[in-house]
Amino acid sequence: MKEKYNTIINLFEGKKIRSIWDKDKEDYYFSVVDVISALTDSSNPRDYWYQLKKRLNDFEKSEVSTKCRQLKMKAQDGKMRETDTLDTEGIFRLIESVPSPKAEPFKMWLASLGKERIDEVFDPEKAIIRAINYYRNKEFSDEWIKKRLIGIVDRFALTDIWKECGIDEPYEYALLTNEIYKTWSGMKANEYKEYKGLRKENLRDNMSNIEIALTDIGEIATHDIAEAKHPVGLKENIDVAKMGGSVAKAARDKYESITEKTAISSKKNNRQIK
Repeated sequence: MKEKYNTIINLFEGKKIRSIWDKDKEDYYFSVVDVISALTDSSNPRDYWYQLKKRLNDFEKSEVSTKCRQLKMKAQDGKMRETDTLDTEGIFRLIESVPSPKAEPFKMWLASLGKERIDEVFDPEKAIIRAINYYRNKEFSDEWIKKRLIGIVDRFALTDIWKECGIDEPYEYALLTNEIYKTWSGMKANEYKEYKGLRKENLRDNMSNIEIALTDIGEIATHDIAEAKHPVGLKENIDVAKMGGSVAKAARDKYESITEKTAISSKKNNRQIK
């Protein structure tokens, strides 16, 4: 998400694009008028947006304008005023709809991303290589990357067994994950992210070795307990998630008693493997 945010900001050659972070949706909302002004150099971006919105509604049947959200942003006079905003996906759609030479590099970038994803459907290894290169560019070690990929596979094993135990809805997976985290760390996943000062960034990518190990223990233990006890429905699976989290909590307590330091860190990118 941070890269998408930077892509939007950099596209407009340093022009001010007002934005607001929505903690609940974990997404940015951008001022539509600011984006229009930067893309078109219009003397009246509000009128341009009005005409464009009308065209999108009447002729192209686009959902861009209907997804606008009125949020208060600081205007030029210093007052907070209701402003049309779009989230990141909406802004991408808007940019594609504006006939402007300034939008062409962005449109070409989106097209290249689309081609990459199609190529990955036919050759999934390309997606794995892309992920590895991404982590390497972020200066993660190869050893860390191996562990991260294994952790992802283990996570799939956990969600698979939850599915077998009657878990179907995305919010249920989130609830169960939160139970594991809260039991061993004292925080739900979103609270843990806030503690580290994260927004859209991945929590595990910003964990220390011991934090990752405890997270893995909690999830692996939950998987194995569910496999043994065959819980049915959300309530029984919550009980099992707490059991799995308690295994990680016991490991955390032991670690902290011996090392005399906390296993939980507020630092970002807190990697110990170099």
